Amino acid sequence: MKNFRKLLSYIGRYRKDLILACILIVIETGFELIIPTMMADLIDYGAASGDKAYMLAKGGQMAICALLALITGLSYARFAARAAYGWGAEIREKEYARLQQYAFSNIDKYATSSLVTRLTSDITVMQNTINNGLRPLVRAPVMLTLGILFSFSMNSELALVFLIIAPVLGIILYCIVRKVAPMYSVLQTTVDGLNSVVEENLRAIRTVKAFVRDEYEGGKFEDKNSKLRDTAIATNRTAMLNLPFFQAAMYICVLCLMFFGGSMVLEGTLQIGELTGFLSYVMQVLNSMMMLSNVFLLLTRSLASAERICNVLDEQPAMEEKKDAATDIPSASIEFRDVSFRYSANAKEETLKNINLLIPAGSTIGILGGTGSGKSSLVQLIDRLYDVDGGKVLIGGIDVKDYSLKSLRDAVGMVLQKNLLFSGTIRDNLLWGNKDADDSKLWEACDIAGASEFLRRFPKGLDTDLGQGGVNVSGGQKQRLCIARALLKNPKILIFDDSTSAVDSATEKSIREALSGLKGVTKIFIAQRISTVMDADCIFILDNGHLAASGTHDELLESSGIYREIYQSQMKGGSL
Repeated sequence: MKNFRKLLSYIGRYRKDLILACILIVIETGFELIIPTMMADLIDYGAASGDKAYMLAKGGQMAICALLALITGLSYARFAARAAYGWGAEIREKEYARLQQYAFSNIDKYATSSLVTRLTSDITVMQNTINNGLRPLVRAPVMLTLGILFSFSMNSELALVFLIIAPVLGIILYCIVRKVAPMYSVLQTTVDGLNSVVEENLRAIRTVKAFVRDEYEGGKFEDKNSKLRDTAIATNRTAMLNLPFFQAAMYICVLCLMFFGGSMVLEGTLQIGELTGFLSYVMQVLNSMMMLSNVFLLLTRSLASAERICNVLDEQPAMEEKKDAATDIPSASIEFRDVSFRYSANAKEETLKNINLLIPAGSTIGILGGTGSGKSSLVQLIDRLYDVDGGKVLIGGIDVKDYSLKSLRDAVGMVLQKNLLFSGTIRDNLLWGNKDADDSKLWEACDIAGASEFLRRFPKGLDTDLGQGGVNVSGGQKQRLCIARALLKNPKILIFDDSTSAVDSATEKSIREALSGLKGVTKIFIAQRISTVMDADCIFILDNGHLAASGTHDELLESSGIYREIYQSQMKGGSL
């Protein structure tokens, strides 16, 4: 309940709508509860005496009450919807904003599919709690309280039935809620699993088609879908047990009242109108108890979703920024001092171990190593995508933790191993690097990145629509656009994480030559091909998280067995 109360604090400007909705429910319930009393009077005093004028007057009053109840009910629906969906939007905005504050290490704790579910399905559950649960939550206690009071005022002997039936129904509801509560958490986790399969399949649809794995992927989806179906059926079957129990109690109660009330009518101690009105109150009271049971089940499910949402909101970002963080980066020199790093505190081995290296400002650096040697991990520490576990990373002689994240990341242009373009035009994507760049700057960056060559063949040029994820361009074209986007930042440090692997050697060479004209910019190339780094001022060789060797191409050929092995394997056939 603590998590639910915390989320309610986000209702903010929709609080008035929520309060108005509650007031309207009370008014509507009041009008409905007056009607049985009027009906009893109509029968006992109007119909019994044949007074048509009295009957018409009471009938008119009943019609007015019913109309007013309808108007207040419709008004409630309007305000409740605004409160529910406005509240959901606020939670979603807070949750999304929190995700933007996460470091990579925070995001690594959650599957993408789980975060999507927490931003969509779980928040929908919370919205439904307000939209569908507020009315019975407010209405039921009012109807229950007033209905019992009116019943006792009409006939206290018959009203004793409530003192018997209420505890029985309460025990039944407690048992059902206790059983179904953990099932709702399992249900939402199962939704995560289904979303994961769908997301993975859609992202890799071309690979699935290429390997003719449609049936295999279809089987995975069917398994997850069947599991979700079975979990939902089991959960709702348990949750709906309250309905037959409450209906059975209602009908038993009505039968008892008809038997004892009919006997009292025959004895002359109870009038027919009173019995009719009493039965109306009984139905309202029992219906209110059934509504309350449904609200408890709705709240039980919402508590499971609230916990999942609060897990995201309460997650503390792994990176903290100092209040007096530096914003000016004096130099593009980079130094690693005895740096150690692991992706998770539970990891058995460190990804990087005791790394010491110095990169002078304006130099060109190459980083080589086998798969899993820690090359990408090393460069991701430079702009604090991850934080070191031991040692320091310094830029311009200052610890990167002492810089503001915005200033640090503005000074570092990184083209990641996985190239990502967003939906929209090529221009939209390039402007991520510099939102104020004009066409001349855009084309200049594209010239350096080697993207102009194919962009000028597109009829719309920079205004060509890329489609979702850049599906309209090849892998090599996508890499060159990502390089151009990084160049538009005018960074002091440029990092290329194997970002020319999809272009041919000639194009790669022309890109390197163009980049060499960027004076004063520190350039770091992570590559698989020696041709990419052999002209670098210094090449670092990583092996299983250790710095195995460093030096120029010629120096490493003489001193490093790892480098010689890579060189000789790529020199087969006489070319790189």
